[in-house]
Amino acid sequence: MIKFQSYDDNRGSLVVAETEKEIPFDIKRLYYIYDVGSEAERGFHSHKKLEQVYIGIHGRMKVSLFDGVNKREIVLDDPKQGLYIGHNVWRTISEFSSDAVLLVAASEHYSEEDYIRNYDEFVASLKK
Repeated sequence: MIKFQSYDDNRGSLVVAETEKEIPFDIKRLYYIYDVGSEAERGFHSHKKLEQVYIGIHGRMKVSLFDGVNKREIVLDDPKQGLYIGHNVWRTISEFSSDAVLLVAASEHYSEEDYIRNYDEFVASLKK
């Protein structure tokens, strides 16, 4: 997990995340996911090159990760923390609260060629 600098006072909270500091890459794309049903799941893929940082900026969601050896489940429910996900990591996002907003910082522009969307192909790619 990445801990972001937070400034809190009577005006509210400000959270700062800078590239090559808390976020270990130059950000080329930002997107966010919201209005996801509580039973819905997202992800089900890995990336060949892309790195990401997930930030649960509102609500709660669970991220399941598998790198070929280790399986981890992380709950994102604190906007002052981010989750770094490198390449060659299978990810699934589930258990979204009704108010969940997931912000994603990505190291590359969108490229369908960078995705591995089939789990068996992902596992086979790790053996190469």
